[in-house]
Amino acid sequence: MKTVLVTGGTTRLGACIAARLRADGWRVLTTSHRPDAGADLVADLADPMGPARLYSAVLERLGGNPPDALVNNAALFSGTDETLVSLNFNAPKKLTMLMAGRENGRGAVVNVLDTRVLHDAEDDEGAYAASKRKLLDYTRTSAALYAETLTVNGIAPGPVMAPTEVHELAGELLVTRPTPEDVAAAISYLLSAPSVTGTVIPVDGGQHLL
Repeated sequence: MKTVLVTGGTTRLGACIAARLRADGWRVLTTSHRPDAGADLVADLADPMGPARLYSAVLERLGGNPPDALVNNAALFSGTDETLVSLNFNAPKKLTMLMAGRENGRGAVVNVLDTRVLHDAEDDEGAYAASKRKLLDYTRTSAALYAETLTVNGIAPGPVMAPTEVHELAGELLVTRPTPEDVAAAISYLLSAPSVTGTVIPVDGGQHLL
């Protein structure tokens, strides 16, 4: 059975992703920064050393073997600029680098982005969008850099499940509003597509075209 690490995999969109991958037959390891969240592993990914500690714990859990796949789902939508960049960009980057050091087989990484980064940056773009934009660039860069050991792709959800502290309209859609299950299905596909890398799938009801 293949193993996938899903960061932030106990609540909201992450829980839906984890459930879909379990249904697909994956052994799913989830993370949370809260000890009471029911995650397999507790990790503070905003801490500069958090990703390395998490990866070491995963290796220990798997008898020294790296996970077959990684879904960088954990995200912060508000907080200090430094914290947002640390969690939304630095942590996925470090975990991807650690995954790339594998010695056997090719792994898969999927980064959860945001459809707004598929448009040009706005003058008043905040730290959340800026951090996701950096992750978009890194998704494409790392796909080429680590092609021998990893496929690296991304999904860009639209108005799927807004965080509780965000109150904004979904915006115009060209087709049906996406669901968490739609996002999970896109991730499921990317994890099972060995010939696809450096690709970003918008799951946004067509908003990236507007």
